[in-house]
Amino acid sequence: MVSSKKVCMIGAGVSGLASARELLREGHDVTVMEQSSGVGGQWLYDPRTDGGGPLGAAGAHSSMYASVRLISPRELTCFSDFPFFPSNDGTGDTRRYPGHAEFLRYIRDFCDAFGLMDVVRLNTKVLHVGLAPPLAADDGVKRWTVRWSRRGDCEGDAVTTEEVFDAVVVAVGQYTQPRLPTISGMDKWSRRQLHSHSYRVPDSFDGEVVVIVGFHESGKDIAQELSGVAREVHVSVKSMEGLTPAVSKAVARHHNLHLHLQIECLCEDGQVTFADGSRVVADSIIYCTGYDFWFPFLDTGGLLTIDDNRVGPLFEHTFPPALAPSLSFVGVPRLVLVPRFYEAQARWVAQVLSGRRPLPPEEEMLRSAEEYHRAREAAGVPRRLSHTVFFDMDYCDEFGAKHCGFPPLEGWKRDLLSSSVARVRDGDVESYRDSDLVLEGLRSEGW
Repeated sequence: MVSSKKVCMIGAGVSGLASARELLREGHDVTVMEQSSGVGGQWLYDPRTDGGGPLGAAGAHSSMYASVRLISPRELTCFSDFPFFPSNDGTGDTRRYPGHAEFLRYIRDFCDAFGLMDVVRLNTKVLHVGLAPPLAADDGVKRWTVRWSRRGDCEGDAVTTEEVFDAVVVAVGQYTQPRLPTISGMDKWSRRQLHSHSYRVPDSFDGEVVVIVGFHESGKDIAQELSGVAREVHVSVKSMEGLTPAVSKAVARHHNLHLHLQIECLCEDGQVTFADGSRVVADSIIYCTGYDFWFPFLDTGGLLTIDDNRVGPLFEHTFPPALAPSLSFVGVPRLVLVPRFYEAQARWVAQVLSGRRPLPPEEEMLRSAEEYHRAREAAGVPRRLSHTVFFDMDYCDEFGAKHCGFPPLEGWKRDLLSSSVARVRDGDVESYRDSDLVLEGLRSEGW
C-alpha cells in the first residue's frame, strides 16, 4: 500500500528542488528548508566573499564566481521533462553554454512551473537533525527531530523551532566546505591566500603575481581570467602527464601563464618553491582544490561518517543502510548529468518512502556498498573520488531503470555528451563553449 510521509527536504538547490517535485508527485507532505533568501543553491550568485575567513566557509554560501558558464550544453543540463530553452522574450543568455544567471533563471522557471515555492521556507537554516525518541517502546520506526532557525526581516530577529518528521532528505553539503592541501609553510605565509570558494572577480589581482593550485575546471577558468589582469599567473599541478594537448596549447598562448609541478614549500617572505625547483615571489595564492562533503547539522550517532570525502556507508550513493529509508541523500554523486541523475535519485527516494519500491535488507545494502568501494579501489580510484561517476552513462541509465523506472538518456543526447566531453578534452579550452554551429543553424532559420 502506498503511503504518504511527512518529509523534511534540506536545501533548495538543483537536487533539492528535483527531490521536492518527486516527493510531491508521490503524494508526500514536503517541507523544503533553504538557508538563503532564494532558491538555486550554488547557482544563486552572491558577490560577497568570505572576507573574514577566505580559506573556509565563513560567509557566503555560494561558490559561484562572476564569469562561470556551464561546461555542458543546455540540451544536457536540464530535467528530463523540462527543456532548458532560452527565454521567449529575447532577454537573457541564449548561448548553448550560458552563464550562471541563465541557469538560475531556468531553475526558478522550473520551481514556478511545478509550484514548488509553496513548500519552500527561505532564510531557514537547519541547525540539528537527530533521531527522535520512539513514540512507543516497541515502535521501531525511525523519525527525525529537525531544529532550525529562521531569519526575520530585522537583524538578529531569528526564531528557533523544532519539528518531528517521518523522513529527512539531505540535498546540501557538496560545495560548501573548501578542501585544502597540506603545504609546508602554508600557516606562516603572510600574503593573501584564498580558496576559489572566495573568488568572484579578477579586479583585485591587477598587476599581481598569482599562484593557482589545481587546474581542473575552476582552476582553468580563473587562470585564464587572471592572465588578462595579473602580471604573472603560475599554476601548480600534481603531474604534467595528466595535461591534455589542448591545455598545453592554451597555456602557450599566454606569455604570462606558467605551469609548474606542485608546491614544495611556502616562505614567510612570499617566496613559493615548486617541486621542479623553480621559485617565484607571489602576491596571492588561490587554491582551486575542490570541496569536502560537509553535514555539520547531522547527528547519526556515528552510523554515517565522512572519510577522505567518502560518505558512508551509502547504498547506491543514496541510503545509509542502518538509517534507511528515513534518511537519504540526493546530490552526492559527482561528474553526472545534472540535474538528470539527481532527478532519478529523487524519484527513487520518493517511491521508497511511499512503499512503492522496497529496499533490500540492511545487511545486503551494506554488503553492496562495501563491494562497490572494493571494486573501485581495485580499479585504482582514490578514496576521495568514491562518489565520482565520471559520466558513466551505462551506470546512470542502469541506476534509473533499476531503482525507479527512470527513462534512459536518448541516443542523440549520448552522442552530444560524448562530443562535448571530447571538446573539453581535445578542443580549445578557451573557446570550446563558443563554437556553436547548431545555434547558428537555428538562427538562420529564424529561431
